[in-house]
Amino acid sequence: MGGMSATPPARRVLLAAPRGYCAGVDRAVIAVEKAIEQYGSPIYVRHEIVHNKYVVQTLERKGAIFVDRTAEVPEGSIVMFSAHGVAPVVHQEAAERRLATIDATCPLVTKVHKEAVRFANDDYDILLIGHEGHEEVIGTSGEAPDHITLVDGPDDVANVSVRDESRVVWLSQTTLSVDETMETVDKLKEKFPQLISPPSDDICYATQNRQIAVKQMGADADLVIVVGSKNSSNSVRLVEVALGAGARAAHLVDFAEEIDEAWLEGVSTVGLTSGASVPDILVEGVLEWLAQRGFEDVELVKSAEESITFSLPKELRKDLRAEAAELMARGGAAAAG
Repeated sequence: MGGMSATPPARRVLLAAPRGYCAGVDRAVIAVEKAIEQYGSPIYVRHEIVHNKYVVQTLERKGAIFVDRTAEVPEGSIVMFSAHGVAPVVHQEAAERRLATIDATCPLVTKVHKEAVRFANDDYDILLIGHEGHEEVIGTSGEAPDHITLVDGPDDVANVSVRDESRVVWLSQTTLSVDETMETVDKLKEKFPQLISPPSDDICYATQNRQIAVKQMGADADLVIVVGSKNSSNSVRLVEVALGAGARAAHLVDFAEEIDEAWLEGVSTVGLTSGASVPDILVEGVLEWLAQRGFEDVELVKSAEESITFSLPKELRKDLRAEAAELMARGGAAAAG
């Protein structure tokens, strides 16, 4: 009789909690659905309402039209601003095109905008930590373009100069890696010892909670799968955090069918989480996919309880179609006058 073969290690999934939708995303998605329900389609949305392929496609089927520029919205229509926020110039463009607007900016992003305005009014130089080209950064920078300098990570600190080292404050994009942001802040403080911090942390609670959960499971996972879109900053950060926490491999996928079976080779523990703009149906799809390949044992890795909710944009309590018609009529009268 031959020797006993070693029992293969049990296959398991560590499922992060919290994961998926944060309060700001939930509010923005519901706002689009409610607007379509209340006013009929189309409802125009400037930029993707949230950075998730599935969510955008689902809302398009319901009657949302996503545009990159305000100029693409027909005059007299309803336009919604995405959860990432917009610069004041965009509100101006909408007024010029006589558009009725719904502002679905996440309240935590609005908080950063208000901080930017306040510090600019007090003539501070504002060092905005964030990723160049990200919609949220464009929106915040637009609040005080003459006072804001973008700092894109710790390596960018060497290039930063300010007018007065005693009047400098840092703010940040809400969806960054907490660790990398603090590394950038530390470097900025070395360079500008009088640097002021914002009154409260700018990185959103949901981004932090999802990163903490990934850190907890990363060291125990051979592979971490993050469900999220490539243009979702907080989802991309989760992959980086997983690798930093000790996961052997980590990958970002929009859907279960994007998982490569080869990733499972030699893997007994898979960590699973999702970005803050991802509906749980996509995570359930990945759990099913993994279960079909022997990963049926699911353990919850819980790092926090989330109970925050935000009320819907106040504009949904108005008759915006009537408002749009009135704006058009007023514009027509002014042109005739």
